[in-house]
Amino acid sequence: MARQRGLLPPCRSCGGGELRRFLSLGRTPLADALVTGEQLGQIDPSFPLDVAFCPSCTLVQILEEVPAEQLFVDNYLYFSSFSDHLLKHAKEHADALVASRGLDSSSFVVELASNDGYLLRNFTPHGVRVLGVDPAPDQAQAAREAGVPTVEEFFGVDLARRIRAEHGAADVIIANNVMAHVPALNDFVGGMAELLSDDGLITVENPWVKDLVDHGEFDTIYHEHFCYYSCTAVDALVRRHGMYLNHVEYFPDLHGGTLRWHIGKREQVSAEARRILALERAAGVTEFEYYADFADRVDEARSKLLMLLDKLKAQGAMIAAYGAAAKGSTMLNYLGVGTEILDFVVDRNTWKQGKYMPGVHVPIRPVEALLEEQPDYVLILAWNFTDEILAQQEEYRRAGGRFIRPVPIPEIL
Repeated sequence: MARQRGLLPPCRSCGGGELRRFLSLGRTPLADALVTGEQLGQIDPSFPLDVAFCPSCTLVQILEEVPAEQLFVDNYLYFSSFSDHLLKHAKEHADALVASRGLDSSSFVVELASNDGYLLRNFTPHGVRVLGVDPAPDQAQAAREAGVPTVEEFFGVDLARRIRAEHGAADVIIANNVMAHVPALNDFVGGMAELLSDDGLITVENPWVKDLVDHGEFDTIYHEHFCYYSCTAVDALVRRHGMYLNHVEYFPDLHGGTLRWHIGKREQVSAEARRILALERAAGVTEFEYYADFADRVDEARSKLLMLLDKLKAQGAMIAAYGAAAKGSTMLNYLGVGTEILDFVVDRNTWKQGKYMPGVHVPIRPVEALLEEQPDYVLILAWNFTDEILAQQEEYRRAGGRFIRPVPIPEIL
């Protein structure tokens, strides 16, 4: 919903009315609204992309709210199974939960935003009952075809009550890379509290706002990501619903720096959780001043990357990009880089191939195009999978191709 520039909404978590804006990326198209050939002559809808900090509960959040159906039903083409790194991470997560929680055929595991069943299918060999929840129709259908029963709805208190009435309370709830996508936070977290058994466990994964700020990861900001979390903000949020942040794990190489929060109805706060909460206070993550100069650093990073791309293009280089991801859309639209710089973008996701990047309309091709066309440089838009991409493209690199990692500062690899 559009708002007048000077009027800020209440905080999505605590309802506080003192949000402070610290970054504006201008008007951008929806990051996952890939363009078809028939739509090329049309102007892509765009929306303001401003980011603010709540001094009351420390939650970082965008100010615009695009309807969830428009984001995650009409235009959502992300399939988790196209990333080998993510598949490995998911299997390790599931296996660890089976071992640590003693899960068996009497157990019930629910995943929110279960996508194409990439994670829940790892519980099947152990006989564990599972249920996925995902509103995206193509992903939900892919999950069902993989043998993962899936409810095709948005999650909240009402759906939680219906699931509990039909299946019983959940022993484990998993919510990976979804809480950032939720505009109605209290309904979502309240639903988890409603569905979880008294001694159950919730694990939630999301990128850490500290890494976003420290590493200048501005391209992870887009309309599908309503919120950017610190442990402090999560602690305040779950306590509001009678739950506790009991433990924290950190995965520095996943999505630019990801935290896994362990949440339960009994307060059993680990030393590691206390350490990271203290670290955030000491670093200033809980204060507005920590975010105040972020816009200047983002502008500097933009200038350096544009200078590099313009220089390479002036030298006659052919430049492509890797990853038709949402962060890539933010990157290219904020840079203002289109087909005058990039010849094409490649992506392993067959659902995206043949379409065009939102706003800038760079064509999306299969990954094999790198070997066919042999561009001089490839800008890694999906830089959170840099190691996986470099290993996957060893033949292209042996032939002389080079990659550019855009953040935190542009670097030719």
